[in-house]
Amino acid sequence: MKTNLLRLVLGAALLLPGTWAFAQPSAGFVRRQGTQFVLNGRPYRYIGANYWYGGLLATQGPAGKARLAKELDFLKQHGVTNLRVMVGAEGLSDGYQYRVLQPLQTAPGKFDENIMAGLDYLLAEMGKRQMKAVLHFTNTWEWSGGLGQYLQWHGYPGLLLPRNPDYNWDKYRAYIAQFYTCEPCKADVNTYIRYVLARTNSISGRKYVDEPAIMAWEIINEPRPMQPAAVPAFEAWMRQTAALIKSLDKNHLLTTGSEGDIASDNDMGVYERLHADPNIDYATIHIWPKNWGWFKDTATTKGFPVVLSKATAYVDKHVAAAAKIGKPLVVEEFGLPRDGQVFTPAAGTGLRDQYYATLFGLMQGGRTPASRVIAGYNFWAFSGAGRPKPGQVFWKAGDAYLGDPGGEEQGLNSVFDADKSTWAVIGKYVKTLR
Repeated sequence: MKTNLLRLVLGAALLLPGTWAFAQPSAGFVRRQGTQFVLNGRPYRYIGANYWYGGLLATQGPAGKARLAKELDFLKQHGVTNLRVMVGAEGLSDGYQYRVLQPLQTAPGKFDENIMAGLDYLLAEMGKRQMKAVLHFTNTWEWSGGLGQYLQWHGYPGLLLPRNPDYNWDKYRAYIAQFYTCEPCKADVNTYIRYVLARTNSISGRKYVDEPAIMAWEIINEPRPMQPAAVPAFEAWMRQTAALIKSLDKNHLLTTGSEGDIASDNDMGVYERLHADPNIDYATIHIWPKNWGWFKDTATTKGFPVVLSKATAYVDKHVAAAAKIGKPLVVEEFGLPRDGQVFTPAAGTGLRDQYYATLFGLMQGGRTPASRVIAGYNFWAFSGAGRPKPGQVFWKAGDAYLGDPGGEEQGLNSVFDADKSTWAVIGKYVKTLR
């Protein structure tokens, strides 16, 4: 009789929003329960980091592995145990110096085992430290090859890259929008996904689909239809890709990688439909005040009240959307330049620290819509022990990897291990989650 009563109580708990069931899911895997995550039967909430280059460090020999170990230990010590990482880049540089020069996919369907071995190593080291990875496959943007690379591989002319004298945003959007109707391009992405999900870790001997160090897969970094006319084809591709991933991996969560409704010209309908897909487990947003023109040039201080106001409103709008579809929300990218937009580690981070504190504070308390829906954060981006080269603005071959991709000023949004005031803010809010 006691056993039957307990079953009834647990069954009721599963049906009530905001309650936690005591039944244990598969050990070590993060699960979704309503608008929150659960790990081993307990609520799982986190403040994490973007660490896109994490899988590349081990490919750089003993020095790269030593840096990786030092940085993972540092993050673990500071309570940052969730890392968003790129699976691998696509395509060779072809003279474009601002892209990742160590691609996983060197040509359609051809993969570099050394790059995957680097990701194997990262996951094995994260597993030792009870850390979780969110792994994104491809990219809307050119800095890691992304959708434009697939179009180039299949003979689509006219790709103009940023920092090219002829670069034009509207032309770039029109070019990338072609991907969603390029059948061989989409087939190549499917091949890439199947390749990764069929992998067995060369170090641990564990299949990727059985790896507890992976929290979630992400279809693409910052998916965008690019043009209103492309929305139906874009949504169809996202649904089809989500279904493929879930058919191959039943253990891990899946999300989109979306920035929010800004990615579809403020059409919240697109955002809600993407995340209402039953194969998508949680919603994401990114927040980029500088890129989105919330302040001008170096006038961060003058525009800072607007930054905080707009950032909060942007979160609230997407909290409402996530609550509507009944899924968690992760604020998985957000950054702000160092004070005065000076890129060196010696520059202050006072405004960034306030920005971080404002965003982290939205998760606190448990009584507001945001606190009931936001399940995690990944700040952009951890640069650890890496440092930009003095007097050099952009990344060059042989430089240390930083959180800022090659086409961005090195140090622009980087959080270094020496940024004590920022780590104090992160530490304060990590403690509240415990």
